[in-house]
Amino acid sequence: MEPALSFTLPATHEAITVPEAMQALRLSRSKLYDLLRSGALPSYTEGRARRIPLVSLQTYIHNKLEEAA
Repeated sequence: MEPALSFTLPATHEAITVPEAMQALRLSRSKLYDLLRSGALPSYTEGRARRIPLVSLQTYIHNKLEEAA
């Protein structure tokens, strides 16, 4: 069962922006970019825009929950 988020992710998008990921994970910009640089949260760039696939976000959250268990 997935935990309910007070922040609603865009259902029509397959990838989100950095600010949307920051809000969803409740992380600072620098911490989010640390995760992106380390590869812990896979992403891609399109031109100058960085996008985080929703599946990457879900996998990251799932992995963190497993680590905490």
